[in-house]
Amino acid sequence: DSAGGSAKTARDRATQAILPLRGKILNVEKARLDKIYANAEIKAMITAFGTGIHEDFDISKLRYHKIIIMTDADVDGAHIRILLLTLFYRYMRPLIEYGHVYAAVPPLHRIALTGTQPPLYKIEKNKKIWYAYDDKELDNILTEIGRDGNNKIQRYKGLGEMDAEQLWETTMDPERRILKRVMVHDENASEVDLTFSTLMGDKVEPRKEFIEANAKYVTNLDI
Repeated sequence: DSAGGSAKTARDRATQAILPLRGKILNVEKARLDKIYANAEIKAMITAFGTGIHEDFDISKLRYHKIIIMTDADVDGAHIRILLLTLFYRYMRPLIEYGHVYAAVPPLHRIALTGTQPPLYKIEKNKKIWYAYDDKELDNILTEIGRDGNNKIQRYKGLGEMDAEQLWETTMDPERRILKRVMVHDENASEVDLTFSTLMGDKVEPRKEFIEANAKYVTNLDI
């Protein structure tokens, strides 16, 4: 509610609508269709999008050109994002195929983009502002601008901690925001399908094998 309230205050009411979701939605990869239809958060999205779902899906009834996922810059935020993408891919796939689904990527003032979440830090000095996604980027910025008493550093624990002005400036302003479009290329379709089944399905062993094979590539581990 806190994140949704800031976003509602920050938005351009002529072109932007906000649908706050309460926590993590149902994992549709291992849920029966009746459970999916009964889930309150999924029902809210179906109503907002206007397209229907599954066999009743009709892309011509889509009410919004862009569906933008905004989540916290942590593991829970990443999990919420993949739960939403699982829903879209399995039951509203044309949303992805026609390029309507995006992840919000706030612009950094001077550092290359590294993720699909809002920044973790805001640094102010002499009326200039920088944003950093992690401790390493924060360290790089402080090394360049100098470490002294003039630095004001704010750490965001989540979207709910940003006021409307900060959320607009970092994530929602169409003049400054950067969006990553979620797409599936034809040559990767079978791989994507297998990945959703492996990571989001109800079989533990394939997921365990995937984690063991890819653990060495992890750069941000949440314990």
